[in-house]
Amino acid sequence: MTFDSFAPWVRNYGPGVPGDVAIPDGSLVNLVEESARQYGRKVALEFFGAGTTYRQLGDAIQRAAEGLRRLGVVAGDRVALVLPNCPQHVVAFYAVLRLGAIVVEHNPLYTDRELRHQFEDHGARVAIVWDRAAQRVQDLPHDVHVTAIVTVDLTRAMPFSKRAALRLPVRKAKEARSALTTSAKLSGSRSVTSWEQLVGSKPLAAAHPGPVGTDVAVLQYTSGTTGHPKGAVLTHRNLLVNAAQGRAWVPGLDDGKEIIYAVLPMFHAYGLTLCLTFAMSIGARLVLFPKFDEDLVLDAAKTSPPTFLPAVPPIYERLAKRAVERGVSLKSIRFAISGAMNLPPATIELWESVTGGYLVEGYGLTETSPISLGNPIGPTRKPGTVGVPFPNTEIRVVDPENSDSDREPGEAGELLIRGPQVFKGYWRNDEDTRAVLTADGWFKTGDIVRIDEDFYVTIVDRIKEIIVTGGFNVTPTEVEEALLDHDSVADAAVVGMPMAGGGEEVVAAVVLREGHQFSADVLKVACRGSLAAYKVPRRIVVVDELPRSLIGKVLRRQVRDQLIAGDS
Repeated sequence: MTFDSFAPWVRNYGPGVPGDVAIPDGSLVNLVEESARQYGRKVALEFFGAGTTYRQLGDAIQRAAEGLRRLGVVAGDRVALVLPNCPQHVVAFYAVLRLGAIVVEHNPLYTDRELRHQFEDHGARVAIVWDRAAQRVQDLPHDVHVTAIVTVDLTRAMPFSKRAALRLPVRKAKEARSALTTSAKLSGSRSVTSWEQLVGSKPLAAAHPGPVGTDVAVLQYTSGTTGHPKGAVLTHRNLLVNAAQGRAWVPGLDDGKEIIYAVLPMFHAYGLTLCLTFAMSIGARLVLFPKFDEDLVLDAAKTSPPTFLPAVPPIYERLAKRAVERGVSLKSIRFAISGAMNLPPATIELWESVTGGYLVEGYGLTETSPISLGNPIGPTRKPGTVGVPFPNTEIRVVDPENSDSDREPGEAGELLIRGPQVFKGYWRNDEDTRAVLTADGWFKTGDIVRIDEDFYVTIVDRIKEIIVTGGFNVTPTEVEEALLDHDSVADAAVVGMPMAGGGEEVVAAVVLREGHQFSADVLKVACRGSLAAYKVPRRIVVVDELPRSLIGKVLRRQVRDQLIAGDS
């Protein structure tokens, strides 16, 4: 089924939400420069109580850009960011873009193996890295292109009083400091510069050319529909449009006065758009958390009450329950948008009873910058669905085996999306790009959906076998490879198993080699050596054999069905 820009679902939009928004001109750099002009004295970033105004942010971006220029960064270069949420992350992001270079975001908890694949693919020569992760980048093989590392000590962005407290000679202070930074010296051949040295430069010359809207802004790695992670190519315009769509979608926003909490990691597409671009576009105060911790969030809420919270269902549930336990009010939060995984009705009920505000579900993918559908923020929302298409966004529901054949309302089919937020393709990967992008701009999501009589979209299943756990994508192949590296494993299949509270957990079925004993704990420890913690199987089950197709491919769907049957 195909819909045009005058689609009937527009009648379900919230009050004042337009059917389409103006396509912004310029670049993401212009976005933050405009906010610095309009809201110069207002706080842009808050980190453990320390504030950075928009004027200070704009100055730091220009200084970091000059520092990067002196390191040899030029337009079109890729610069790797390996950082948790912190003020330096925001400055680095926009400083790279100011030079016309391309940001490549990385999870700082990735293992050597995971980082190596991505660095080999994008070829960045300069990396801006959390000091706790810096040795892993330093230790990358010499055939990886990185020549310069900029190290970031998160504690340098904290207030003096908190930095001093971290140096107290007590165990709790030492543990807290160790979680945020390291005193270990880097050893290796790559040059190392501290963040303070980088931003100690004079500002970049105003005449230095910047990017335009059609330039590539970000390579965001995603598992896509199959296989190993690939770099989704997102332009300045893709990300600007998605920020504008988000702005239009939330009626009642007060530019220059909203307080948005960055509990989502900004190296993830969801956190990148809602925090790094959307928040900056409306002159919001962005309160940054290096990781989600209920008590840290509630402590901050006492002095900077949040008004907008983008997150995932487990965060809403944990935060609401803890707020009740501590007697901390969350009534300031008017808007909350959930994504990345299924939002249970019970979570909506709990959250709204605690805050009095709306909690709605949206849908998106890295390849769509990422948001493409959402539930209206208002009485027309429909819990249990992912809502209706955003302004400027068209969708089709088609036969998964023949994308030229459209499904009728009520019939399940693959969701296709077209709009100005849809990516250009995968970095240097024409084959996979052609597999998901049609000649006329339709992106094949790999998700099976159904549209009801009111044009609301419900996710039914996914063609792709990517596992979504805690809001992150896990590629079964890379987990299987980690398991097969162990001497005791002859064969392995990894699937996502549904959890009672929504989302999935990573579960592995393994066939043991003859003469070997099974130990789930041993295999999990082995996996932790090459996988981020969230990718390590929560459960490992021994089976005699795995179901395979006639050409020898493991039939993961049958594995999943068998495991579900075994649990019942």
